Amino acid sequence: MRSPFRLPQTAFLCLALLLTGCGISPTGYVQAGAPAQGIPQPGAATYTARIFFVSPLGIHAAARPAVGPVGPQEALDLLVKGPTEAERARGLVSLVPPMPGRLTAVPANGAVSVHLPVPVARMEAAAVHQIACTAANAAIPGGRPATEVDVRMYEPGSGGEPWTVRCSSNGIAFPATGPQGSRTSAPTPAPDGSGTPRTR
Repeated sequence: MRSPFRLPQTAFLCLALLLTGCGISPTGYVQAGAPAQGIPQPGAATYTARIFFVSPLGIHAAARPAVGPVGPQEALDLLVKGPTEAERARGLVSLVPPMPGRLTAVPANGAVSVHLPVPVARMEAAAVHQIACTAANAAIPGGRPATEVDVRMYEPGSGGEPWTVRCSSNGIAFPATGPQGSRTSAPTPAPDGSGTPRTR
């Protein structure tokens, strides 16, 4: 099954238009003023996780304090749990649907493989943006900026072939191009879903 996201970049512009048509402006991302996930704040010993939700103004990153670097698996687990009461009071919601299995992430150098338990066709475009950008803004080996992290998305029926996206500074996932965006095989999640790669 070919993913509906494995399309030319013009298709992603259409997704942005769809978001706008639903009252969600992709340019409405509000900078939370926090550093990238897993990066310590200047002058402080605390860390910040960035979890992407949807607000009336568009995709929005909620900054949450953390005691240490927050990897992509932990970040996606927080995303699946949804916004906190305080975040809901600020108008943040999640469009990530209930899933029959765990949404898993396996980090690599400058990249992260995200394994979706449901096909993308069953999710709204905003949910894909939430997942991809939450994973990209996690603590990823290699020190790349979040906008340069390759997010390799795997969905059921893909035959093990990923489609790679990157997250823009305003929280929108778009197709990766260039050598870093080429398709590669994915690390296999550990049986417990912890995101720790196992040797094939």
